[in-house]
Amino acid sequence: MPPTGPRAVLSAAPPWTYFIGSAVFHYLGPAFAVLLFARLAPLGVAALRIWSAALVFALWRRPWRTFARLDAEGRRTIIAWGVVLAAMNVCFYLAIARVPLGTVAAIEFLPVIVLAALGARTARNLVALAAAVGGVYVLTGIRLAGEPLGLVFAFANAVLFAAYIVLAHRTARRLRDVSGIDGLAAAMLVAGVFVTPAGIWQAAPAAIDPVTLAAGIGVGICSSVIPYVCDQLAMARMARSTYALLVALLPATATVIGIVVLRQVPSLAELAGVGLVVLSVALHRELQTPPAEEKVTLPQEGKTECDM
Repeated sequence: MPPTGPRAVLSAAPPWTYFIGSAVFHYLGPAFAVLLFARLAPLGVAALRIWSAALVFALWRRPWRTFARLDAEGRRTIIAWGVVLAAMNVCFYLAIARVPLGTVAAIEFLPVIVLAALGARTARNLVALAAAVGGVYVLTGIRLAGEPLGLVFAFANAVLFAAYIVLAHRTARRLRDVSGIDGLAAAMLVAGVFVTPAGIWQAAPAAIDPVTLAAGIGVGICSSVIPYVCDQLAMARMARSTYALLVALLPATATVIGIVVLRQVPSLAELAGVGLVVLSVALHRELQTPPAEEKVTLPQEGKTECDM
């Protein structure tokens, strides 16, 4: 008799279904967050997202156990990862409050292409970098006159995203007894602590508004729990090259969700800019790792590619 139950269903599902789940929820959550800005300030929404995700991961993964078995260097890495995660989410929400979701998503991928080009200086990566820079130039040229502060937050989010990738990879290489989800859970707990000074007063109105509180928790689950878990399941069953190619669709996914949920209809120039970024992500190739190391880094990379 074949195995049944949730684990059997998860194992039997095609890997691309997990990627679709990750791609959709990765930007569907922020789209709902934009709608929530009418009730709560962006910093408050960002704080609710992190706190709710940290609570879910705490109940599920018990991240304090991860801290207990780490040495001092490991704890410093996780703390740094959590601080970057908190700052990145704050900048991301301050950006999407001012700039269309698709534009912020496209800018977010620029450091990924730069890191790939620095890690493996190939003609393919140089072409990818040129396409990414061209796409971001088009997008920022359109928005610079109207929303300069939004672009500042968008680029700050992109830089922090690059730092997030570096710290996540460092965790994968040096903390080999910590799984990707466990490391994420511990970092999310740290992020929940560090986002408190910036977001507690902005999030306070949700304490007396059950609808806003429930919506904020929903944003956290949609943005920081479902996509990360789907990403881990996808990466465990999908070739690295295939996953890297599918990641190219994320800026386009953000644009489509922005149109459907937020009615943010892009101009032809904006579509061209997003298209160049999609092309750059599809073209770029990361520095290849030996098979022994790749076994360790693959689960971690699923998370880092998809957290924005």
